[in-house]
Amino acid sequence: MIGGLGLALGLLTPLAAAALIGVMINAMVTVTGAHGLRETDGGVEYSVCIAVGALALAAIGPGRLVGWRLLSPMGCGGRKEAAFALGLGGLVSAITLTL
Repeated sequence: MIGGLGLALGLLTPLAAAALIGVMINAMVTVTGAHGLRETDGGVEYSVCIAVGALALAAIGPGRLVGWRLLSPMGCGGRKEAAFALGLGGLVSAITLTL
């Protein structure tokens, strides 16, 4: 919920995207991974779409109308922010899955 709310408000977009990516990786591994790719079979298609969308928003940035962009040091978006979101989301989900 925090990740989605952060993306909706444009608040620390790479961190919010990392939260969503981590949750979706955990959902893919624990819940939908055994069902294949198609969503009609209960597969990972929807989770992949959400994770890729969050990664795209981290790369694009929060947009010019968001007031948080001026206050955020990571607010502009780009390759570094997208790599940070993907790396942090993957790391947190790996730690969560090992526990």
